[in-house]
Amino acid sequence: MKLPAIILAVCISSLAIANDWPQFRGPNRDDVSTETGLLKQWPEGGPKRAWLFDNAGQGYSGYSIAGGKLFTLGTRDGKEILLALDANTGKELWVASIGDILGNGWGDGPRGTPTVDGDRIYALSGTGNLVCVQAADGKVLWTKSMTDLGGKRPGWGFTESPLVDGKLVLATPGGDKGTMAAFDKMTGDVKWQSADITEGAQYSSIVPATLGGKKEYVQLVMQTLFGVDAETGKLAWRSQWGGKTAVIPTPIVKGDEVFISSGYGVGCKKVAVKGSEATDVFMNKDLENHHGGVLRIGDFLYGHSKGGWTCMNFADGSVKWVEKGALEKGAVTSADGMLYCLGEKTGTVVLAEASPNGWSEKGRFKLDPQTTIRNPKGAIWTHPVVANGKLYLRDQNYIYCYDVKK
Repeated sequence: MKLPAIILAVCISSLAIANDWPQFRGPNRDDVSTETGLLKQWPEGGPKRAWLFDNAGQGYSGYSIAGGKLFTLGTRDGKEILLALDANTGKELWVASIGDILGNGWGDGPRGTPTVDGDRIYALSGTGNLVCVQAADGKVLWTKSMTDLGGKRPGWGFTESPLVDGKLVLATPGGDKGTMAAFDKMTGDVKWQSADITEGAQYSSIVPATLGGKKEYVQLVMQTLFGVDAETGKLAWRSQWGGKTAVIPTPIVKGDEVFISSGYGVGCKKVAVKGSEATDVFMNKDLENHHGGVLRIGDFLYGHSKGGWTCMNFADGSVKWVEKGALEKGAVTSADGMLYCLGEKTGTVVLAEASPNGWSEKGRFKLDPQTTIRNPKGAIWTHPVVANGKLYLRDQNYIYCYDVKK
C-alpha cells in the first residue's frame, strides 16, 4: 500500500513543477500556460483572494513562481531588492539587495522579472545590474553591470528579463561592444558579445528559437529585429524595424516565422527566416501593442491594440475581431483556453475565452486595495501570471494572489 502513495506523491510533485512559471511569459516565453482544471466562469466579484502582501515597494516588476516560491523585484531601504515569498501563503522568506533604485519620471524602481533556474535566481535591476542569487536564502553569488559591457541605460531603465538557456544566462546591454551578451550562468564570466550588431538596448526580452534547424537567440531593438547564433553570438540575420520612442513587446516565434509589435504608431509585422535572410510576410497597424504583450494560441494572436482588444490571424495578419468598449488598454496572459486581461488604469481584471469568434467575457473584478505609492504618471503595468491554480497580480507594493482552480 505504501508504493502507490509514494507514486502519487511523485505525480503531484511533478504536476506542480509542470505548472510553475519560472520566468517572464512562462516556461516557453510565450505567455501561454498548459495548465488545466481552472475556472471557466468567475463568481460575481471575482475569484476568492488567497492572500495579499503589502511590502514589495516600488516598481513594475513581474514575478516567477517555482518550487512553491514567488520571486519578484521591488524596493526597500533605499535599494532595489529581489524578494522571495511563499507562493501559497504570501509569507516573506528573504530579501536580497541588488543595487541602487532606478529613478524615473513614470515611477521609480525595477521593471524586469527574475528567472528561476534550479537553485539560482537571475535578475536585472533597473540600473543594469545582472545578479545571480541563491534561491534558498537570497545570497548574492555574482553581479555584472550592463554599463561595464558598453551598455547605456535606456530612458525607462533596463527592463529586460534575463534568459537562462543551458549553461548560459543572456541579457541585452546594447552599445558598441555588442547588443547582446551571454554569460556563464555559474560564474558570470562573459562567453560572447554580439559585436556585429551594436544598437542600444530597448525593453524587449530575448527569446530562444530554432530557425532552419539552427539554435539562435532572437531580440528586438529600436531599428532591428535580429537573431544571433547561440554558440558564437554572431549575427545570423536581421530585419529592419521602424521603432519609435520605445519597443517593448517580446517577439513571438512559431517555426521559422517571427512576429513583433510596437506601440507609438508603429504596428506589427511577421517575418519568415531562411538562412541569413528574413523576409516580411505581412506588416500592418492592426495590432499595435504598447507594452501589455501579445500571445499566440493556435493560429491566432491576442493582445490590446490602439483600437481595442484584438484577435489577429497569425498566418496573414487579418483581423478576426476587435473589442473596443469592454476593457481599457492593458496586459494579458492565458491558461486553460482563457485570457486573463488586466486594465492598466482601473485595475479591472477580466476573464474571457481565447476564441477567434469574438470577445466572450466570463467574469471580472477590480483590484482592491490599490496602492497609494504609484507615480501619478504610472499605471498597473505588471503582467498577470497564472501558476498552480493561482492568479498573481501586482500594483507596486501590493502583490495579490487569487484561487482560480475549479
